[in-house]
Amino acid sequence: MGRLRAFSQQLRSSYELLVLVLLLTLCLPSQETEKLALLRGVVRDSQGTPIAGATVHLQPADPTQTQTVLTNVQGNYSFVALRGGVYVLRAELAGYTEARIASLFVGPKEAKNVDLILLPTNTPASQSSAAQAPQFFDEPQFAVAGVTDTTNLGGHGSDTIVRTRETLAKETVSLSKTPANAAPVAVIEAEKRLRDKVEREPGSFEADHLLGKLLDNNGRARDAIPYLERARELKPSDDENSYDLALANAHAGNDERARVDAEILLKHSDQAEVHHLLGDVQEKLGNSLEAVREYQRAAEMDPREPYVFDWGSELLLHRAPEPAVDVFTKGNRLFPHSVRMLIGLSAAWFARGSDDQAVQRICEASDLNPDDPTPYLFMGKMQNAESASSEQIVERLKRFVDRQPENAQANYYYAVGLWKLRKATPDTAHTERSESMMVESGLVESMLNHAIRLDPKFAAAYVQLGILHSERKDYPRAISDYRQAIQADPKLEEAHFRLAQDYRKVGDADRAAAELEIYNQIAEESAQAAERERHEIRQFVYVLRDQPPAQVH
Repeated sequence: MGRLRAFSQQLRSSYELLVLVLLLTLCLPSQETEKLALLRGVVRDSQGTPIAGATVHLQPADPTQTQTVLTNVQGNYSFVALRGGVYVLRAELAGYTEARIASLFVGPKEAKNVDLILLPTNTPASQSSAAQAPQFFDEPQFAVAGVTDTTNLGGHGSDTIVRTRETLAKETVSLSKTPANAAPVAVIEAEKRLRDKVEREPGSFEADHLLGKLLDNNGRARDAIPYLERARELKPSDDENSYDLALANAHAGNDERARVDAEILLKHSDQAEVHHLLGDVQEKLGNSLEAVREYQRAAEMDPREPYVFDWGSELLLHRAPEPAVDVFTKGNRLFPHSVRMLIGLSAAWFARGSDDQAVQRICEASDLNPDDPTPYLFMGKMQNAESASSEQIVERLKRFVDRQPENAQANYYYAVGLWKLRKATPDTAHTERSESMMVESGLVESMLNHAIRLDPKFAAAYVQLGILHSERKDYPRAISDYRQAIQADPKLEEAHFRLAQDYRKVGDADRAAAELEIYNQIAEESAQAAERERHEIRQFVYVLRDQPPAQVH
């Protein structure tokens, strides 16, 4: 009866809330209502069963404005008419441990889905998890608790910005992949000696194991597998060989075999490197939730730089920027001289919509090693997605050009940065400034032309040059620029769109219509491809799990 009364009260309060929201919506100016956001989700138990009657609290910066709702019979909760900002979200119910997200970002006009998991307080797992969990954090730890398939990215601004956030996330992941080096003469000689030993001693575990490992380490995984399998037959209990065999299968693309081997090995050799390998394999198999759990386990057991970085990258790749920020922040504290850890932290802040934080971290990354081009390329992509540039970024991009004057991308990104800074200052501000802007405009054009000389297929540089000429009303040159961009990259949407605009300005309506039709077709194909990918990559939903203070040495 008590539960029924709670549901009845919930229904009445939900109805009253709906009426109130409608009244507020009618009363607010249209500019304000357009910016209101929605947060919803499902509260479940550890088996995935929805929990009815759970209390869900949403607390903004001002705790007095906390909102509270009860989940319905399907476990659903929702908060409507929210303003963008950072909230604390928590769910509770008698007999369960509290689920809490301490820093949940909700953007303006965003419809965000966040599911929460409540664990029973009387289960052995919940009672002993804190004592058994490996220590890494010195404060509550992010633990992935479920997955929701959603295309809502929580992005801010145009679709260009959203796509840039996704691109940077993928490129962050690629930083952990190092290409195999070509085999030197010494390796070739070692291979010959081992092959001779395998022929002389066909029952030698050591010879088969070492030859297989050597081949795999030098990019010949398929050749390595028969030797490692024979070594396993000779000595099934050798964990190192079992690991090397699973690794070779992963390198050869035999992901399911690698997964089975790694899971068997974990039963009697619970090692961080095996969890990390299993994370790689689960990711390739499309098992994103299992992958992030394995990466997390590896990083907690052995918080070395590659393991922490890969854990944060996996979260970022699957659209969980808040916990990715947390992991990369801890990684930056452990490895303050890691350039890629700061790049990951910058990409996570950028994905979260915190551009100032993203700029600060990527600048710190470039300052750690000013000769490393990777941070500059990241900041250039971030800059391209925004309507204005940062003076901090432009300053670093100038350093990029100074150190690598024959790098086409360095010249291009610095030119774009100068152009955006110039556009951000009104021409009427001061005579001196206007003259300075004319000089900068000439410098921008010179650098774009230099980038094109260095890379004649640099389509984006042609487009930016066309934008500059179009603004000067030199439409014939702008049209020529855009056509060269299209010749370099026929699928470049912006080139077709701007070419259509300038054809219209010179009175060539037929060509303008033709280019606009091409643009619409490419844009539709691009949007469909992006939408398919967003469905394939599932967004992680996470909860906070209290942990004792970590002892990281």
